[in-house]
Amino acid sequence: MYKMSLRAATVLLALAGTAGVALADDNNSNDDHGNSNGCGNLPGYSALKSALAAATATETSGLNLQMWATVVDRDGIVCAVAFSGVNRGAQWPGSRVISAQKANTANSFSLDSSSSSNSSGKPSGLALSTANLYSAVQPGGSLFGLQESNPVDTDVAYKGPSSQFGSSQDPMNGRKIGGVNVFGGGLALYSSSKQVVGGVGVSGDTSCADHMIGWRVRHNLGLDHLSGVGGVSGDPARPDNIIYDITGNPGVSAGGFGHPKCINTGDQTLLPAVQ
Repeated sequence: MYKMSLRAATVLLALAGTAGVALADDNNSNDDHGNSNGCGNLPGYSALKSALAAATATETSGLNLQMWATVVDRDGIVCAVAFSGVNRGAQWPGSRVISAQKANTANSFSLDSSSSSNSSGKPSGLALSTANLYSAVQPGGSLFGLQESNPVDTDVAYKGPSSQFGSSQDPMNGRKIGGVNVFGGGLALYSSSKQVVGGVGVSGDTSCADHMIGWRVRHNLGLDHLSGVGGVSGDPARPDNIIYDITGNPGVSAGGFGHPKCINTGDQTLLPAVQ
């Protein structure tokens, strides 16, 4: 009897240890943002929601719809997800994951100002918004196929419960979303030292309006310190701004980084200059 009890106790302790390891591993997967490049240095849920509400109220181009927004850190880990409407159904449900894709894309394909420094006096680094990638990924474009790389982690994207989507407890938080999106709405986040610290993605309206609102969200968050950083827009005050240079049918971008115009397209030259 004693031997049987001892054996049972040993088995239970082993199982408990295994469960503890599994739980620790699961917690580690949710706590990836604890590193030096992580979410602790970025705006959280409340700041993102406030910045999104202000940007959505200011920008009236497009269809004037409610929006989703996501912030990721430099490692592509989701830090915060928010929406601007009265509840999670007031915005297109599909735009939640799209906003995360956009944040991941802009972060993944933008560089610090020091990453490509030179002595020529030209801007260093490179800021690419998702709007800059539209033409580049079309057949014959310089980055054709990019949109098929870095797929979304569907386990992260659709993890429940849905009732927490867009809240401070959104199930995407603390996990790498992945994904590449190639129309307007995603911008890299630049700290005061002109280092990329993550990305913000906005979705829920026309892709042109998404870019305009995303730009205002980044500005409201104070993470648009990219004056002097290289870009493709031709505007040093807005290096990763959307470009409307597509002509003809089928459309061809003169510079290779153009974006189509949308319904009620806003004037991108009136967006706040970067810091």
